[in-house]
Amino acid sequence: MALLSARRPVLPRAVGPRRTRAAPALTSAVVLVLYAVYSLREHRRFGTSGYDLGIFAQAVRSYAELRTPASEIRTATAPPGFDGDAYPLLADHFHPVLALLGPLYRLFPHVEVLLLGQSGLVAVSVYVISRAAQRHLPHPGAAVSVGLAFGLCWGLQQLAGFDFHEVAFAVPLLALACRAHLDGRWRAAACWAACLPLVKEDLGVTTAVFGLLLMRHHRRGGAALCAFGAASTVLVVCVVLPAWAPDGRYGYLNQPYAHGVLEGWPVKSLTLAALLAVTLGLVLRSPLAWLLLPTLAWRLTSPNPAYWGPELHYSAVLVPVAFAALIDALRRGARIPHFAPLLVALVLLPGQPLRDLATPGFWEDSPRQGAARAALRLVPDGARVAASNSLAPHLTDRARVRLVARGVLDRPDRPDRVAPVDWIVADTRDLFPAGAVGAVLHRAEVLGWRRIHEDHGVVVLRRPDG
Repeated sequence: MALLSARRPVLPRAVGPRRTRAAPALTSAVVLVLYAVYSLREHRRFGTSGYDLGIFAQAVRSYAELRTPASEIRTATAPPGFDGDAYPLLADHFHPVLALLGPLYRLFPHVEVLLLGQSGLVAVSVYVISRAAQRHLPHPGAAVSVGLAFGLCWGLQQLAGFDFHEVAFAVPLLALACRAHLDGRWRAAACWAACLPLVKEDLGVTTAVFGLLLMRHHRRGGAALCAFGAASTVLVVCVVLPAWAPDGRYGYLNQPYAHGVLEGWPVKSLTLAALLAVTLGLVLRSPLAWLLLPTLAWRLTSPNPAYWGPELHYSAVLVPVAFAALIDALRRGARIPHFAPLLVALVLLPGQPLRDLATPGFWEDSPRQGAARAALRLVPDGARVAASNSLAPHLTDRARVRLVARGVLDRPDRPDRVAPVDWIVADTRDLFPAGAVGAVLHRAEVLGWRRIHEDHGVVVLRRPDG
């Protein structure tokens, strides 16, 4: 069979005259402002956490300092036997794409760079999906309605609602790959999809499935992409991650949960129902829907209940695929109004994070937040500090931060190393790790640490010999 790289799909690539890019750009800009304002304010009001914004901030800071990514905060849940100062994050997940944020962080060494970067990645994907709708759907308002529906989709809002995560990079990559597929630009689609394994180790399987789809149109390119996706997954999971891991294992293959595949389906069904709702079921009418299966498979078969539901960031990678499939179904003749997905997104909006932008309390500082800011100002730059979960990301830019967790005050066995921290800053309301804040504060005071600040449940302790 001859190569088909020069051929176009049977379906028309564009509908009507060439249209201006102003509508997609404006839609993208609106979403950028919404996500940026929400993320920055949520951080300002201590809605972010050490797990995971603090961890990723330490990773990006490592890249900015030309070091391999490591996190002192991540040591709180390191495997037994690990006693290093910082946990190597390439032993946890394979996300070298984070290095792209290193130069920005070096210029602007603030954790807000990650939040703004994530908002920008979402906005780029909105532009791509809006342009795809503009190119392939006949109605002139499709670019705005589909783009806004995509930008307000629950999966992307949950990404912004829980700190920062590396999967934000996969959102525009998948949007670009799917748009190229819709346009019949097979080589471009393969190139964008080939970048996915650099975002996270499980996305290599998605790359392989994309290769299978491309084989219908470009046999050689599709086969190469399929082989690359499969090989990269095996290499990363079986070689790279274990090589970095202190215990020589990829920890997510053996999770400490006993739930079976048949359990949790009331929660799992919510995820599937939400995914179908935003596309009015049309996602199933496009071959692109096959790209959803790898992520859905590992999530719905996992023994970890955190992966099952529609909350958290795990569904973000599903959204660009679902909306590209929606556009594909509409251009194939599916009969629904182009604005129907936007109506669904607006109906679901009251249950999603961006609703807080219209809540007066979201913009008001509480006395406890003021107390937290005062406590953080007491910690000097460059200090070694143990911070509770909600306070940790506010110190990662200027201090060496560990999480307030059991064992954080233990002195190392080797006498040539000093104690791990000199300061403790804790909000007694923080619940993660469970029971750790109270236990650490009690042990510190037994050991003679001085309580130098306490206000509205936020305390600061200083090591007596520090």
